[in-house]
Amino acid sequence: MRMREEEEEEMATAFEIPLHTLMDCLNVFGTAGQAPGATSKKKKDGDDDDGPGGGGSGGGGKKDKGKGRADADAGNARLEEWFAPGKGTGMRMSYAGPGHPLTVLVAEESGGPTATCEVTTWEPEPRMGMHFDNDAAVLKIILKSSWLRDALSELDSSTKRLTIIGNPPPPAAPPNRAPRNAPPRLRLRAVGEFGTTEMDYPNDREVLETCECPAPVSFTYAYKVIARAMRALQSSLKTSMRIDDEGLLSMQFLMPGPRRPGRERSQAFVEFWCLPLEE
Repeated sequence: MRMREEEEEEMATAFEIPLHTLMDCLNVFGTAGQAPGATSKKKKDGDDDDGPGGGGSGGGGKKDKGKGRADADAGNARLEEWFAPGKGTGMRMSYAGPGHPLTVLVAEESGGPTATCEVTTWEPEPRMGMHFDNDAAVLKIILKSSWLRDALSELDSSTKRLTIIGNPPPPAAPPNRAPRNAPPRLRLRAVGEFGTTEMDYPNDREVLETCECPAPVSFTYAYKVIARAMRALQSSLKTSMRIDDEGLLSMQFLMPGPRRPGRERSQAFVEFWCLPLEE
């Protein structure tokens, strides 16, 4: 797997939506958060699907469709390509452009009932002027998300600061000499009210898939900001961490994509940026 190395082109489409309304739409069948194979109580005909944000000025309304209408709709003709049966709730989003709502097609199963939700969109607020210069990167690491997730989950809730320390590869040992104790390629140092915790990652391809660090580097970040990425980290497969010479941290998470018959598994990324603390 090759993580993204270059910055993507500027987004051609951007809009804002109420997050709570989108969450209500995704959970219209009550199964959005279930693991594969979990059972749920089926909704009966006539049940009310309206929830918070399901009408009025705050969000968008929900319109239930039966199988016949879903099959008749050309946009829903190939739902089985996107929604695997028995795997919980799936969805497809579409957006026609400025002034139009975000249309979310939600299906509990490929052959089951569907719901179409229209969420009001807003003009996006200006983005912060952060730009990651890949040519100025002083640390590039790709590792399995489980290694990072397990380490961060062990940190005390009082953790205030997290320092990311990178080291270059150790020099080759001379013949007939034992190798020196080299520092770890990656070290995470967490500081909280009850002390300091250090977590080391060795120079092992089973742990660090790639690690580029030409010189020692160390930057400290507010842990409460890093913790905002935990939700994406928990659902991801691999993590790419990059730090530039000014300490800007870019964390990219490879998310599992749907597997469609006869096609390669699609890949999606979630990216977080974090500025370092001033020393």
